[in-house]
Amino acid sequence: MARRCELTGKAVLTGNTVSHANNKARRRFLPNLVNVTLLSEALEQKVRLRISANALRSVEHRGGLDAFLLKARDAELGERALIVKREIERKLASAAA
Repeated sequence: MARRCELTGKAVLTGNTVSHANNKARRRFLPNLVNVTLLSEALEQKVRLRISANALRSVEHRGGLDAFLLKARDAELGERALIVKREIERKLASAAA
């Protein structure tokens, strides 16, 4: 399983741990990923995703999973999030027609 947020694309970064004596050792900065179940109002079903804690705050700020996915670019979304976004767009288009 990749260490990548399915909504924002936030992934592992690399850098140095620098000691007081200025010794440098390589390290990895891991994203704070959490497994969450979010409710899609348009689909009326639950969606399980592995997202960063920062993305969870962004979803709440934008007004839920549907609003976040509709505003997000396709390039930064993961496979499962992209599938859910397409389903939401289809459902909203059929409801508007």
